[in-house]
Amino acid sequence: MAGKTIKPTSGSDVRPAHAPGVPTSNANDIAAFVAKARAMSPHRAGAHGRLVFALDATMSRQPTWDMACTLQADMFREAGALGSLDIRLVYYRGFNECRASGWISDSAQLARLMSKIDCQGGNTQIGKVLSETRREAVEAGVRALVFVGDAMEESADDLCAKAGELGLLKVPVFMFQEGRDATAEQTFREIARLTGGAWCRFDPGAAAQLRELLRAAAAYAAGGREALLQLAKTASGAAKLIGQMK
Repeated sequence: MAGKTIKPTSGSDVRPAHAPGVPTSNANDIAAFVAKARAMSPHRAGAHGRLVFALDATMSRQPTWDMACTLQADMFREAGALGSLDIRLVYYRGFNECRASGWISDSAQLARLMSKIDCQGGNTQIGKVLSETRREAVEAGVRALVFVGDAMEESADDLCAKAGELGLLKVPVFMFQEGRDATAEQTFREIARLTGGAWCRFDPGAAAQLRELLRAAAAYAAGGREALLQLAKTASGAAKLIGQMK
């Protein structure tokens, strides 16, 4: 996989997903962005399903990143039977690097973008992923966030506060954990609970398990809860998600 960093320019190119020094939200800020997001709800008739697809791209994640490059097309295929799906790729890696793409509606375009990104050592930056999703939920409407990772090295309380804001916006977070890190599991489960989403584990390198989870998340993003309920009748991944969602 290529080793150069993608430079943010326009369109589907990735850009920094977080600006340092942004002040903490107060009650008025939260009330304002909740009202705006509800007015722009992606669940309204005729709206595109919008899914933030976030990946840990630190060094240990290279095998799963390559697997996700292959499986991401399944999300578009699943959504295609229900309507349309736009995906925004967010990833973090290295020293304080967290980037986001534009909205992408074509699996080949997303695959090309992902193939140019290599994994680099660094700490987790899940807080930036949640903040970026919150911003997009207010500005453009987001139906769900999917996060794939295996570790958590941040303040659990800070992450849960950000998750609570997404819960107010009715944006469920699907936390897909690779492996069995107990610290990550505890926080991932709480993020899912606070947002009305779901936590699921998949085994390292288990492409079939991850595929089912991504298909289920795409079904929800494109068709809402009813689409996920229908898929749950025949797919184990969808059943795992719907069983946890409130």
